[in-house]
Amino acid sequence: MSEEEFLAEVRQIFNEESKELLEDFEAILLKLEDEPDSEDLINELFRTVHTIKGSGGIIGYDDVVAFTHIAESVMGRLRDKELALDESLLSLLLDSCDQTRALIRQAVDASGEPLADDIAQTGADLIESLKQYLDGDATVDQPGAPAENPAKPATDNADRVANDHWHISLRMQPEALQHGLDPIYFLNYLTTVGEIVNLSTLAAELPSLAEMQPERLYLGFEIELESSADKEAIAAVFDFMRGECTLHILPPHARLAEYRSMIEALPEENRPLGDILVAIGALTAQELELALAPKPKRNGGEIEDAAEPVAAKAAPQPVQKPDDEKVAGAGRTGAAAQKQNRTKDPKQSEHHSVRVNSEKLGDLINLVGELVISSAHTELRARQTGQTALIETTEHLIRLVEEIRDATLSLRMVQIGDTFNRYKRVVRDTSKELGKKIDLQISGGDTELDKTVVERISDPLMHLVRNALDHGVETPDQRLAQGKPQTATLSLEAYHDSGSIVIELADDGQGLDPDVLVAKAIENGVIMPNQQLSLGEIHSLIFAPGFSTAAEVTSISGRSVGMDVVNRNIDALRGQITVESELGVGTRFIIRLPLTLAIIDGFQVQVGNSSYVIPLDLVDECIELDSMQGATQSGKYIDLRGEVMPYLHLADVFSEALPDQQIKPRNNIVVVQWAGQKTGLVVDDLLGEHQTVIKPLGPVFKNLKGISGATILGGGEVAIIIDVPALISQVTSANPNSRGTNSIN
Repeated sequence: MSEEEFLAEVRQIFNEESKELLEDFEAILLKLEDEPDSEDLINELFRTVHTIKGSGGIIGYDDVVAFTHIAESVMGRLRDKELALDESLLSLLLDSCDQTRALIRQAVDASGEPLADDIAQTGADLIESLKQYLDGDATVDQPGAPAENPAKPATDNADRVANDHWHISLRMQPEALQHGLDPIYFLNYLTTVGEIVNLSTLAAELPSLAEMQPERLYLGFEIELESSADKEAIAAVFDFMRGECTLHILPPHARLAEYRSMIEALPEENRPLGDILVAIGALTAQELELALAPKPKRNGGEIEDAAEPVAAKAAPQPVQKPDDEKVAGAGRTGAAAQKQNRTKDPKQSEHHSVRVNSEKLGDLINLVGELVISSAHTELRARQTGQTALIETTEHLIRLVEEIRDATLSLRMVQIGDTFNRYKRVVRDTSKELGKKIDLQISGGDTELDKTVVERISDPLMHLVRNALDHGVETPDQRLAQGKPQTATLSLEAYHDSGSIVIELADDGQGLDPDVLVAKAIENGVIMPNQQLSLGEIHSLIFAPGFSTAAEVTSISGRSVGMDVVNRNIDALRGQITVESELGVGTRFIIRLPLTLAIIDGFQVQVGNSSYVIPLDLVDECIELDSMQGATQSGKYIDLRGEVMPYLHLADVFSEALPDQQIKPRNNIVVVQWAGQKTGLVVDDLLGEHQTVIKPLGPVFKNLKGISGATILGGGEVAIIIDVPALISQVTSANPNSRGTNSIN
């Protein structure tokens, strides 16, 4: 891999991780609005911004580093309780988050190009505003500018060394290069907190040329740094490689015992390593002899060193040395042999996450889908042979494929709470713009669904939230006049129901006025003047293209676009949206979506000469039509244990004719349920469960009713996947041609 390719890969990693960090940045600030005195949140905020700054510095995003350095300084004063978090500062920090996001986007999209004029001007204005909170505090140290050394303690103490520089000992894992970590970038970034006075590269672990592997790292580093930064700031330079290195940081005039602990903890032999420390000025020859001298005894045991490696919790296991090297050197008996145990990572058993490109994950799911189809074909052929052993082996294979399918699909399942949390900022900013007081309540954020669904539902939800803020919620004065509290409530809730995910967005605002909706619909030609509609159908008029009741166009809504786009996007996800509203009480939008768009469990049925698949999660039960009292072939309803249930014949829906030789009556009903409504689907035969790989239909089929996709059966035939919500809407709607419950057609 060339340096350019390596740097591009590192930048891609930073781009992905910075998105998460910026989301955390914004979320923490919004939490601080409710808990301005929370030390934990303020500390977390500081660490988040510091990580963005440090990671950006490693890959050379100087504009990001320069801006976040100022913001970090302000947050440092917050952390030290020198500032109080008020509304003005919170808004400024939120704007700083937006600016950081813009700077990173610019750096990624146009690396090396000058900043866009608007971004540069916004950044300059924000920096001036941020500096007002710094009081000219010894002025803010610019990153990269070495500062004066901290106050030096008395050096006449025999316990302390004369060195007035910070000493850094760095050992990276041999696999660090393979993980995208180049020590050169970290050493370059170290110059942003001080000046490297001396640096020695250790090659003791370097193998012979024949044994050398170019992708492995064999070098160690001993560094002398002149800096006024504290230990935490210096250690933060290496945060990005935490878990990939052993790091020791000793302050100016550190105690000899601290150097002793560091030398013994490192994998090199003590005497050669000590000589290197003398050569770079970390220790004098006399101090080295004192450091390597045997420890004095106290109360029958050795004195314990107080110093601990800064990154001990992330220290990797050093390269093992031959036994003769471990025991070499007088005064070190047993010490080298104990180094390996002292520097092992105590958290090796912890779980770690791996970042995977979403395209690769999509390819994996597609391959698993093909595996499901192939295994179904194999099972069919095995049963045709009638060989018991082969059938048993194939059944075991099918079970393994099902487990692989479930495990693979779970990789793409994410919690919807991250999407919900994005709207906190929208609610905050929009409510202030409109002069309204709104409390956003979120529940069910841990509900999981397919990442693809989450990404595609984000924009429709944004439309609904902004419309609720603009049209649904009244001003504080209007709410007081109606006997409501000044602060309105907007709630977002997610939960699972019948194999689907339900998202509800509700407000306690003014609700939808049916008279206004009908008048506007007649004016726009959506309905005829004498057309009779139910209350639900009237509410659903807001999804008509170009329909808007806004009196004037604003920056938020009222341009006759949005709600019809919401409906189309949810249609494209094989979902359904309904609206419930009461004038003066509020409005509730209910969105039902499939959990995944890739592979589902299906129930295969036969209608005429064709096979169809019904999503298994929507199947309640199967019954015989002839056994139900009061049911006839021409009837529309049956008595299902005291419950009136509508039904329809799939043969009529899909124009399937029975062959002349087939005399078997259509006497099977599959009872399906969606959104609390039950409907019977009359079929000819029940073929059992079937792993269904969803294949989307082409654009030419997009207007077909009752079909949501297709799948390939084990024998190679194509089976249609039934769109249950659309069929339920058809049989339960008084007027199938109206928009009704906004089914997917």
